[in-house]
Amino acid sequence: MLHKMLTVKNEDGVKAKPAAFLAETASQFASQLLIEKGNKKVNAKSIMGIMSLGLMQGDSFHLTANGADEKKAVETIEKLIESGFAQE
Repeated sequence: MLHKMLTVKNEDGVKAKPAAFLAETASQFASQLLIEKGNKKVNAKSIMGIMSLGLMQGDSFHLTANGADEKKAVETIEKLIESGFAQE
């Protein structure tokens, strides 16, 4: 199991399009991926779950990965967040 604290760089936060892109990226991995902000934890493969967190620029969240490809999943999502969703 891997844990990583990440901070939203995207100036618009993680609204519909970035949330969809994040969920789509997370869905490429077999590992269970969870995003936690405050006391709320959601499946990183769920667009609605991600949007329910209301992540804005500067917000930090905890990413947890558990599974065979957890390292690659965390690395890929970290690059996506750090780029401010530049691949959109």
